[in-house]
Order: sequence, then structure tokens, then C-alpha cells
Amino acid sequence: MTDAVEGGGNRPFNMAHYCLSAAARATPDKPALIVISDAATCAASETWTFAHLEDAVLRTAAALLHRGYQRGDRILIRLGNTSTYPIAYFAAIAAGLIALPASSQLTAAEASFQLSDSGSRAVALGDGLPRGDIPADVDVLSETELLAMMTFPSRSSYADTQWDDPAYLIYTSGTTAHPKGVLHAQRVAYGRRPMYHDWYGISAADRMLHAGAFNWTYTLGTGLIDPWANGATAIIFTGEKSPEVWPQLIAKTGATLFAAVPSLIRQILKYAPPGPLGLGRLRHALIAGEKPPEDIFDAWLARTGTHLHEALGMSEISTFVSTSPTVPRKPGTTGKAQSGRRIAILPLESGTDPLPPGEQGLIAVHRADPGLMLHYWNRPDEDAQVNRGDWFIGGDIGSIDAGGYVTHLSRADDVMNAFGYRVSPQEVEAALALFPGVAEVACAEIKVRDNVSVIAAFVVPAHGTQIAAEDVKAFAAGHLAAYKCPRQVYIVEALPSTANGKIQRRSLKAPQA
Repeated sequence: MTDAVEGGGNRPFNMAHYCLSAAARATPDKPALIVISDAATCAASETWTFAHLEDAVLRTAAALLHRGYQRGDRILIRLGNTSTYPIAYFAAIAAGLIALPASSQLTAAEASFQLSDSGSRAVALGDGLPRGDIPADVDVLSETELLAMMTFPSRSSYADTQWDDPAYLIYTSGTTAHPKGVLHAQRVAYGRRPMYHDWYGISAADRMLHAGAFNWTYTLGTGLIDPWANGATAIIFTGEKSPEVWPQLIAKTGATLFAAVPSLIRQILKYAPPGPLGLGRLRHALIAGEKPPEDIFDAWLARTGTHLHEALGMSEISTFVSTSPTVPRKPGTTGKAQSGRRIAILPLESGTDPLPPGEQGLIAVHRADPGLMLHYWNRPDEDAQVNRGDWFIGGDIGSIDAGGYVTHLSRADDVMNAFGYRVSPQEVEAALALFPGVAEVACAEIKVRDNVSVIAAFVVPAHGTQIAAEDVKAFAAGHLAAYKCPRQVYIVEALPSTANGKIQRRSLKAPQA
């Protein structure tokens, strides 16, 4: 393996130091973070230089240690979409604590579960968020207290953590009723280095605009960790995120890179004024989080004159397959393994021998990759399911061709069953997205009566367009094998999605009669 894994073992390494220290010394007065709250003016409501950012992080770290928190204590972070969020996150890691970045949209019950399951010592709680059940021995840090911590009288040094020491814990949906915690090591920031060239093409001169909120791990990683590690400027918009605001935000902020989920890219194209979109200095956009429709790449290029670069990843390792300015896209595929990554296709049921090119199976990542998680939090049974010999298998099904291009077919837990055949929802969605007038489409297996399930398609028409379900079925019959065609087609106004625009197939249900 290459640069991505050199220098491992138990050498000293602190993730916050890696991300902040070099730029704070080399370019102290350069903007590290620009916060935009008004899309009309695109004026900065906050500007944090690298020196100012590092100072706030280290003073907050000192304040946390002063309160008696010790190495390895967990701190759940439940804050709104403000700059306080990343400062608390990096301060906890800088102090040698374990940060738990969580969404502000968690219900009280969901927050209580994460607090209890993680055994957190404290929770940073945003104003107005539901408290849930917080035990008496768990500290509650308000936003006011966190702001005061940023001006604590002294600064902490970066903790002398090691390569494999834990840095942060995130919760992701699992195969059980509750989400599972994914524990990442300090080394994870270094393990992201293959993305710099093989997805971003990033340099210190870049300005990264991320469409997500501060409390999303996609934003923390692609929007903050990687730009700061490269001395680049991060830009976050905290205002009302309607699709039509993004072209002017990209242009007026001078963003050179823009990161989003494919659903948002499609909405931007749908709601933007007709004709070419002037995006200023943008070099290209980055998409991850879900499989994009096949036509989105050409549509974006035609409207903006820039390319979309796709990446495949997961909570356990972030992205590891992608296209980039130097890795051209091959239609129907996601991209190639990033430099230094060792990936393979393993048999679905068992076995550790990689399958030959073109064979379908589970996408696996070698367990030596420094970007890979340490393990699941208190879930040894879950660990046993994903570790197969020297390989980690995260539940993605795909294939690798002779040229190294990876085709992502589906999630193992998203696969639909049609008359005994396994069918990828993404494959059906990609075909139906070509039907004239379709703005968005998602597919899922739904139960129509006891012991009978069928493939169903949920179609959102483009604005001002009317679509007949029977016409969609007829179109599918001409583009898909019979067993892959949806038996039910529902015309809907919108698809269920997360706050960050990711489609939730498990929430798709037949409309009530």
C-alpha cells in the first residue's frame, strides 16, 4: 500500500493537531472558516482565521479538562447549525476526549439512547433542543457555556494521543432496532489522505462550500477536516436551504469546490432558471451519500460547464472509491479505488478469496486501511459480521471490472426480492429516471398483502408535468427485465429524505387510499 498507511503503529498522532496546527503556523491570518447566513447578500456573518480557530479550539479544550474530564471520556454534541459545533468537536479531540457528533434533529428518545449507550460524561446541548432523559451524573454544557470556554484564560496543548487511540464516535443505522456506534481512531484524519488527489484535487488555494449542516459527518469530514488539513478555506451556509440559492452562493462566495448529495444537485438543476448556470470560480462539484441517477452527470456539465465527481463511502471508512480530475468517469460505475486503498469483491455468503473481475459480490476494504474504524461500540456481534479474514465488508454489493472501475449495485439491506430474483433499487431507479418528466424517483419492496411483496416505484413529476403511472410501467417494460419492473407505481409530491437530502427508502409506503 502507498502513502495512506505509512507511519502507522503507535506513533503519536492527534487528529485536531493534524487538521489545524500546520495552517495556524504557516497562514495564521488566512480564513479557515466562513459562515454565510444570508443567501441574498452572501456576506460573511462569521470569519475565523486559522489562528483564531486554533486558539478557540485549544482554549475550549483547556476548559473541558479544567472541568475534570479525562482521557477517553465521551462528550455528546447536540448543537444547532452554528460554528460552536465544530469548535466543540475539535476541542474534545484536541483534549484527548471522544467526541460524539449528533444531529440536532434527534428526538428526545433517540438522544437519550445515544447518551446512555455511549456512557457519555457530558452533553453539549443547543438552546431549544429536546433534553430527553439526562442522568444526574451527566453534565449539560449550554451554548452560552461553550462560548465562554472559547475565551478560557489558558490554552491546552494538543493531547499526546496515539495513532490508534479513539477520537470520535458516530451512530449509524444497523441491523437491530437501535443505531450502532462507530468508533474511529485519531488516525482516521490521516486515512482520508487518498481523497485529496483522487476525489477533490484539493490544494491550499481552494475554497470548499459544503451544502450540509455542521452537525452532519459528511460536512465535518469533506467540508472541514480535509480542507483544513490542506490549509484551504471552508464555507458553510446556515440559512434556509432551498435549492435555488446554491448557484448564487457558489458564485458569490468564490467557491472552487462544492460538495452535496446527488438529490440536491438534481434539485438545483430542477429549480434554477433555464439556461447556463454561472458558478464563478467553481472547478467541479463532489457528490456522495447515495447513488446518483445516470443522467445527472451530463445534465450538470451541460448547465454549469463543470464536472461532478462521485465517491462511494460509508460511516465506517468514509469514501474509498471515486472519480476525480485525473480519474475520468466511466458511465455506470462509481470510480476507482483511491490510491493506497486495497479493495476487493468477496462472495456474498462466505469466503475471503476475492472474486474475479466482473463478478458481483460484497465490496470489501482491507482492514489495514488507516481510515477504517476501530470497531463498533460495545457490539462484538456486529464486529464479527463485518470482519472476514483480512477484509472489512460493509454491506455494499458491487463488482470491479478489469480496468479497476467499481460498479455499486445496492446495499445488501436495500436489495429487493422479486419472484426469487435479487433486484437493486438503484438499477430500477436509474432506468425510470430517464422517463420524460420525472424529477425524482425511488424504489422499494413493499408488502401489498400478507406474504406478498412487490417492487414499487415512487415518482415525483417535474414542475408543471403530469405523469401517468401506467405510462411509467410501460416505459419500464421497455428498459428492464420483466422481473425488475415495478408492479406498483405511485405518483407523489415528494420523497422522504433526511434533512441533508438523502432519500430514505425504508420510509417509502403506499399512499393511503
